[in-house]
Amino acid sequence: MAKGRGSAMVSMAVLCLHVAALQCEIAQAATYAVGGNGGWTFNVSAGENGKKFKAGDILVFNYQKGAHNVVVVNKAGYVGCSTTPRNAKVYTSGKDKIRLVKVLTASFVVYLITVVLA
Repeated sequence: MAKGRGSAMVSMAVLCLHVAALQCEIAQAATYAVGGNGGWTFNVSAGENGKKFKAGDILVFNYQKGAHNVVVVNKAGYVGCSTTPRNAKVYTSGKDKIRLVKVLTASFVVYLITVVLA
C-alpha cells in the first residue's frame, strides 16, 4: 500500500514540474484550429504544413461527434493508418483541445467510427 502512495507522489511531483516548466511558454502559446474553417476530417494536412509548433501550443480539433475522432500516434501509426494502435490516446468529444507538452514529431489521424450490425 505504501509503495502505491509513493508512486502517486512521484507522479504528482513530475506533473507539477511539467506544469512549472511550461508556465513561461504558455504566455506565448498559440492556438491552431486543425483543418481551419473546415474542421477536422479526412485528408486534413495542407493547412498544418509549414507551421512551427512549440511546447504549450494548443491544437483544436473540431468535428462532428460520433462521425470522427482524433487518435494520437507515432510515425509508424501515421504511416500505417489502418487501425488504432494499442495504448493510443483517443479523443472523441468533437471539440478536442490538445496542449503540446513537447514537440518532436506529432502525428494525429482520424478514424471513421463504424458500427457493424449483426
